[in-house]
Amino acid sequence: MMCLWSSFLLIAPFLSEETLAAGCTPALMSIDVASIPKTKLSEFYTDDVNRACLFVPSIDVLNQNTLRIKETAQALAQLSRWDRGTNHLLFNMLPGGPPDYNTALDVPRDRALLAGGGFSTWTYRQGYDVSIPVYSPLSGEVDLPERGPGPRRFFILSSQMALHPEYRSELEALQAENGESVLILDKCTNLSEGIPAVRKRCHKNQVFDYPQVLQEATFCVVLRGARLGQAVLSDVLQAGCVPVIIADSYILPFSEVLDWKRASVVIPEEKMPEMYSILQSVPQRQIEEMQRQARWFWEAYFRSMKAIALATLQIINDRIYPYAAISYEEWNDPPAVKWSSVSNPLFLPLIPPQSQGFTAIVLTYDRVESLFRVITEVSKVPSLSKLLVVWNNQNKNPPEDSLWPKIRVPLKVVRTAENKLSNRFFPYDEIETEAVLAIDDDIIMLTSDELQFGYEVWREFPDRLVGYPGRLHLWDHEMNKWKYESEWTNEVSMVLTGAAFYHKVTPRKKFKCPECTAIDGLSLDQTHMVERSECINKFASVFGTMPLKVVEHRADPVLYKDDFPEKLKSFPNIGSL
Repeated sequence: MMCLWSSFLLIAPFLSEETLAAGCTPALMSIDVASIPKTKLSEFYTDDVNRACLFVPSIDVLNQNTLRIKETAQALAQLSRWDRGTNHLLFNMLPGGPPDYNTALDVPRDRALLAGGGFSTWTYRQGYDVSIPVYSPLSGEVDLPERGPGPRRFFILSSQMALHPEYRSELEALQAENGESVLILDKCTNLSEGIPAVRKRCHKNQVFDYPQVLQEATFCVVLRGARLGQAVLSDVLQAGCVPVIIADSYILPFSEVLDWKRASVVIPEEKMPEMYSILQSVPQRQIEEMQRQARWFWEAYFRSMKAIALATLQIINDRIYPYAAISYEEWNDPPAVKWSSVSNPLFLPLIPPQSQGFTAIVLTYDRVESLFRVITEVSKVPSLSKLLVVWNNQNKNPPEDSLWPKIRVPLKVVRTAENKLSNRFFPYDEIETEAVLAIDDDIIMLTSDELQFGYEVWREFPDRLVGYPGRLHLWDHEMNKWKYESEWTNEVSMVLTGAAFYHKVTPRKKFKCPECTAIDGLSLDQTHMVERSECINKFASVFGTMPLKVVEHRADPVLYKDDFPEKLKSFPNIGSL
């Protein structure tokens, strides 16, 4: 909790050496630090007022219910460094008061930043204020062991007391229509003396422990009350229940950096009668990922006042120093995924490439005719710098030099000592470009326009794998393990390196070759899918989690499907979906 201090606790951004150079106005902050030494509070702290960039006054404005508005404003104005609130940060979780319950602190604050717990789209100043959660005291009182994801006793549960009558009637209608899969709880009226009412919820004559009962539900309703921000959101996240947030115009906590689509379902108030059918449409695999994400959001950003304060300061720090800001993955990926991934694999010293464009590496064994067709088509790509053929057949010599296609760029054949698919990834000395196109000798369906476009997309995302054939991992509930899937969908979690720059371009749903008649391809073997499914499970076992991420992303060139003359399009020869 915030408290009144006679001295000031000062904070500065990480890169405090540069604070003065940036011309920051000194600022101050005070937090309830109990017995923790100030210097141990956080990496934002400084005891030098001349190095600080932000002030948080030592005046408690967390709960407007306890404030006298006029007197609080006068106290803030008398602070020696107030300057109409410039470079000051105020923390408030319960704004407004009866009868209107404004969604932002009513205390006049001029230019001060507000970390508020109930912002609406009307009162939130994007890029200036910070939306924070309403802290739940139960977080420190109740230990809820993490429960594994999966189906639970109730499909939908509502645990809030004193709901608006219209909301309650809507919920009761859902319960009447869907039976015991929906549980509507309310305040208990027949508890024995000495039993805290805040720790119990009732349905008719049944009494449930709260917040433990939240762990019995798949989806938990979070409705607006008199205020938009509700502490029940924190309880629901702690229980690993997927919050169903029904509060029009509410700015979700830390939504500037947290991807709430990964942990919650937001439903407009007018859609409440359709809630059950909406939630039924969420795939079970996605529900389980949301359950994990909900619990992790609580552990990282909701579980204590300190966690809330530090997340707020980190967001502000990232605004001041965007080049050193925490990435989307660092904010949103649980540790099990975070440790196993690198936000940017280009961590080696960057040096200018010896050649511009890309090097094409064609892996081949004994399909000379299709190999020559691939070489001929790839050689038409304007950005091709060099073509490298990796000859993987130790029992047969490559064709004579005179038989190879005549192309405009250097062509080099490398013979391998062993027949391995991974030979395509060897860092051959002949590669002098940053970009590499790995392509198999039977990929004759890609046009030079598609390859050039793929290279240009890679230049926008040089730390990603950019390819054409995509695949997906799915959870097989009958077999209780992961399954490798090659059906064409809009989702993808893998890009095959049979045709890829080292991010993903348009997943060609027609990535099939009607002219290909080879009968020895790996994908034609009936055991192929089974073996790759086993590989996926081994992959998840080694990492201790499933590190693959399912995305829905495609890149198309400008005017791709527009009805314009072909000569006006940069890439006219791109296969349609």
